[in-house]
Amino acid sequence: MRNTPDHNLRLPLLLLAIMLLATTVSGCVYRVDVQQGNLLEDKEIEAVKIGMTRSQVRFLLGTPAVADPFHQDRWDYIYYFRQGRRQIADRAWLIVFFDGDRVREVQRDVLVEPT
Repeated sequence: MRNTPDHNLRLPLLLLAIMLLATTVSGCVYRVDVQQGNLLEDKEIEAVKIGMTRSQVRFLLGTPAVADPFHQDRWDYIYYFRQGRRQIADRAWLIVFFDGDRVREVQRDVLVEPT
């Protein structure tokens, strides 16, 4: 095997072409949108009033994402959405507190720590 200038350039050029192809193909990978929880509209949230029953709240907002059996006086409505390749996700958290069967308090825009 002769060591010619053409032969010395082929291997680095081939490696460069493979790396460029791998980079281009990896950028084409489709990432699905991830959506979890309850997407609530402002008008639906504003319709929840102190003194409403649990069934009225469920009618307006749907079933809560979290209904903890150890804290039966609290319903958590959590929403998470990450679009495709974006690293930042949209998050929202609403908590409805009950006193017996009636709404005692509604906490909107509870801070959600990114994970």
